[in-house]
Amino acid sequence: MTGHAHIPQEDLALYAMHSLAAEDSAVVRSHVDQCALCRDELAVLSGDLALVALSVEPQPLPAGARQRFLDRLAATVASESAAPLPERVVPITQKSRASRPLHWIPWSAAAALLIVSIALGARLHILNDELRQETALAARQAAASSRAQEVLDVLTASSAQHVLLLSSKARPEPTGRAVYLADRGGLIFQANNLEPLPENKTYELWVIPSSGRAPIPAGLFRPDAAGSASVVLPALPSGVPAKAFGVTIENAAGSDTPTAPIILAGAAPVAGG
Repeated sequence: MTGHAHIPQEDLALYAMHSLAAEDSAVVRSHVDQCALCRDELAVLSGDLALVALSVEPQPLPAGARQRFLDRLAATVASESAAPLPERVVPITQKSRASRPLHWIPWSAAAALLIVSIALGARLHILNDELRQETALAARQAAASSRAQEVLDVLTASSAQHVLLLSSKARPEPTGRAVYLADRGGLIFQANNLEPLPENKTYELWVIPSSGRAPIPAGLFRPDAAGSASVVLPALPSGVPAKAFGVTIENAAGSDTPTAPIILAGAAPVAGG
């Protein structure tokens, strides 16, 4: 590690793990202080090593390990104090480098596994989101298909009653048509040429049972700019034969009983007629 060449990645990793000899550490420290490229590489390696360290579950020291370490340290210091000083310091760079792959390879493999795991987790999250969206879309399409089939059944049933509703006034312009399937309680209503209403008023459709019972509310509606409006499959009880249908003007919240006058009215023919 001399000259102006960049520090090898292996040496940077050992430096980040505090596994270099003191002399080599000083060389690395001096170089990265002035080399932006090696400094950035060292920062990346330090971050990877920190993630790996956090992913390793800590284990307690074996019994007596701390005391054995202190005893060995004391013996080493005593032996070094008694030994004569060498005439010159022999570089140990080669020995240190010979053992570096043993330190670097496990850390590199662990960091690679960690990065792969994070990538797989992100991909799995994306796939789960896509699956939830596809499931929700399929559910909406199934509901829409079911409602469309129900509308078609009411309109095409041979036992459905087709009723033309006319204005009770002299002018016959406003009209309404009802298709009613009593055994299902299915009702499709379409009105045309209706007069506009104030904001606090609304039209309300009524089913007049043939049994003589009170009229049944069948939905609120307001016409568009052309005077058209519709009521499609309101919530009605099944099995109630209709004698007639009517439309009244009510307050915006609707009413439980019709309010005179009846704007549109029509008698129901015999079922299937």
